[in-house]
Amino acid sequence: MSVSDDFQLSLEFFPPKTPEGVTKLAAVRSELYALKPAFCSVTYGAGGSTQDGTLQTVQSILSEGHAGAPHFSCIGADAATIRERLAEFKAIGVKRIVALRGDLPSGYGGFGEFRYASDLVAFIRAETGDHFHIEVAAYPEMHPQARSPQADLQAYATKVKAGADSAITQFFFNSDAYFRFVDDAYALGADIPVVPGIMPITNASGILRFADSCGADVPRWIRLRLQSFGDDSASIKAFGLDVVTDLCDQLRTAGVPGLHFYSMNQSATVLEICRRLNG
Repeated sequence: MSVSDDFQLSLEFFPPKTPEGVTKLAAVRSELYALKPAFCSVTYGAGGSTQDGTLQTVQSILSEGHAGAPHFSCIGADAATIRERLAEFKAIGVKRIVALRGDLPSGYGGFGEFRYASDLVAFIRAETGDHFHIEVAAYPEMHPQARSPQADLQAYATKVKAGADSAITQFFFNSDAYFRFVDDAYALGADIPVVPGIMPITNASGILRFADSCGADVPRWIRLRLQSFGDDSASIKAFGLDVVTDLCDQLRTAGVPGLHFYSMNQSATVLEICRRLNG
């Protein structure tokens, strides 16, 4: 499974914190480039705590001949800082940005000049025209801080109307939630491509904890099966591969525009899922 005109694969990495991590991630990227990703996004922490690491990782991806897309959070920032960072992105050859509100760091007294991701999207468009392809986040099962599903959909539609080109979802395991979200968004006129975010399951406690923190639902049957395996990591990984591959197959068969894998800086599981999908 690789990039085509009507179906694109993309990958997410996080910036390593140690020299060993940098070396390891370079090897992981080298293995995953066999999938011919359309782009590789790189996360960063609240308050720009790892923003330099993000830029360095994006530069490495660009130097390896692939498209790198930094996650770009606006919370707590002012226009001058955002303008400066956009200039840096242009200077190193970035053509795609994942525009996010971000979490308010502890110690900050307010939101800054940008309260919502839609403010950032509109600013990027005003400052740089169509230079950047702008990705935004979508939440099929509702953002954990949203007041209601309707308010969350409206916030998403506002980002689209501000100038977003496409969206990447939070991970999910219930494909119906994705299809309902896309239908509801299109009904509001937010008709950009919505790419499902895919989280491989390799660790039971990790995936359950992560899902609880970001508002992603783990269906009861999956949660109970994972818990029943206890510390049997081989069974957890085998079950996780089956579940996530089946989800990807459902989505691809239904005609989604692509899949965005949250790699967690690992290659084996993503490669195996894609191998099975091609089988």
